[in-house]
Amino acid sequence: MKEKLIDLVGITKSYGDNIVLDDLNLYIRENEFLTLLGPSGCGKTTTLRIIGGFETPDKGAVLSNGRDITKLPPNKRQLNTVFQKYALFPHMNIAENIAFGLKIKNKSKSYINDKIKYALKLVNLDGFEKRMPDSLSGGQQQRIAIARAIVNEPKVLLLDEPLGALDLKLRQDMQYELIRLKNELGITFIYVTHDQEEALTMSDTIVVMNQGYIQQIGSPESIYNEPENAFVADFIGDSNIIPSTMIRDELVNILGVQFACVDKGFGTNKPVDVVIRPEDVELVAPENGTLEGTVTHLIFKGVHYEMEVSAGGFEWLVHSTLMHPVGEKVGIRVDPFNIQIMNKPASEDEEAIGIDEQ
Repeated sequence: MKEKLIDLVGITKSYGDNIVLDDLNLYIRENEFLTLLGPSGCGKTTTLRIIGGFETPDKGAVLSNGRDITKLPPNKRQLNTVFQKYALFPHMNIAENIAFGLKIKNKSKSYINDKIKYALKLVNLDGFEKRMPDSLSGGQQQRIAIARAIVNEPKVLLLDEPLGALDLKLRQDMQYELIRLKNELGITFIYVTHDQEEALTMSDTIVVMNQGYIQQIGSPESIYNEPENAFVADFIGDSNIIPSTMIRDELVNILGVQFACVDKGFGTNKPVDVVIRPEDVELVAPENGTLEGTVTHLIFKGVHYEMEVSAGGFEWLVHSTLMHPVGEKVGIRVDPFNIQIMNKPASEDEEAIGIDEQ
């Protein structure tokens, strides 16, 4: 197990009457790619800014290798931040932009030149030293911003929605670049995004946030396949979330029909929420299904067909490589291992709070 590099302990932050973070606890390990994921206003950027020293929490502490750095200014912390707006100096060429932080540290000219060449090679922009920022594409400017951060040899690189301004193809290219850089440099990445695909593609660990609380922490696979509440299930990918009744261990009543499942410990005849991913809904002949329904919508998505099936008074979302035309009668079948059971929150507050421990 890698050691904790940064530890956030009991972090609370308010702006006026608006509580943005409420007793947040989170640690980041050395050489981890950790993503803070959630909708606008969930507290992810505030968390990043507190780690970076751009904001001070009202309560709680930020520890780095066990040392309290809560009140330490950003320039005294061993980290660098890359923002969505690249913040390159327009009057400086690329070499001067990259060298800016090193000159402030009074590094030698030969050291700076070596570092510029090294950083440009890392971001695949060899020979761009004399170019001006306005002559570069958005993706190239973002790479320069990353190169400028890398040359300072931070232990932690903070990235605040750095790919948000790029088009889809560039964004996908840069995702792979960031994974490569993280592996080559061996530094810790803390990444903020509201884009679930980015989080699933790049992260070792995803922290799903909502309303200032951590909802779930885990690997991309566990977050996607085993969401701990309806918010996470709905936010990460498409889901069928259906109010149901747990009859007993390994048996659940969904829309009036009994489905076998693998979950235990939810009690007898207890209200639960069931999550079934669209790709896990199998469409079969009506007589072979657990539920019978009718295809109501059909869209071709390239890799698969997206269909809606009206069955049991619920509109099921289905992803399949097999096309079923609108109006066709179908049966719905779900493998017991693909039925995820979740406790119903007792209140809206409980739904927002989720969990706050890693």
